[in-house]
Amino acid sequence: MRLSGRVAIVTGGARHIGAAYARKLAEEGAAVVIADILDGETVADEIRAAGGRALALKIDVSDEADTGRMALETVKAFGRIDILVNNAAIFINIQRHPFYEISAEEWDRVSAVNIKGPFLCAKAVFPQMKEQKSGKIINISSSTAYWGTPNFLHYVASKAALIGMTRSLAREVGEFNICVNAIAPGLVEHEGQNAPKVLTELQLKERSIKRLQTPEDLLGVLTYLASSDSDFVTGQTMVIDGGSILY
Repeated sequence: MRLSGRVAIVTGGARHIGAAYARKLAEEGAAVVIADILDGETVADEIRAAGGRALALKIDVSDEADTGRMALETVKAFGRIDILVNNAAIFINIQRHPFYEISAEEWDRVSAVNIKGPFLCAKAVFPQMKEQKSGKIINISSSTAYWGTPNFLHYVASKAALIGMTRSLAREVGEFNICVNAIAPGLVEHEGQNAPKVLTELQLKERSIKRLQTPEDLLGVLTYLASSDSDFVTGQTMVIDGGSILY
């Protein structure tokens, strides 16, 4: 129970990796707010059934009014905000194209969720974290930002932007004892995601650890960055991909 008494927001927590994040934070003792454009009640019910505290909110992270409501409802329900996991992103439904076939509309749609969303969410929780003089903001980037994966420019650019955002934001909020870090997973296999075979084969070939990556591989690092163990760690991006990207 390393997060006992803490309050966490997980954007995109209604399914897949986000749901795994939400369950793990609750298991470690945090009250969890699942902020998702999808219905997060199923995950919230699971957490409550296990004895935890959870709240599901219907939130579009690209909408400033929604992210403001997210912060207000979290404080109203649980009294504080200790952890923000900026997980919500457009990924599964992205079509892979050469960059010259990506429309401006598609570029803007990915950027609105993957870049503007984390910015708006951080902006929304900052006043409460500043008042508390403590907080953990964890941005979910991707190893594609280091690979430079082709035919995926809108997604790769958005995840690279989060690394820069992590570094710059860490410098702005450090004086308030707020830590900002990022996790950059490799390709994660999970129910509901059918990764292109060519990407899966490439990842397996390049990884030092020759197996598929699962959401569980990310939970230890998530807990570390959310807990007091990382109180002097900020501005960092931790690549968790089985030893594919080495830097």
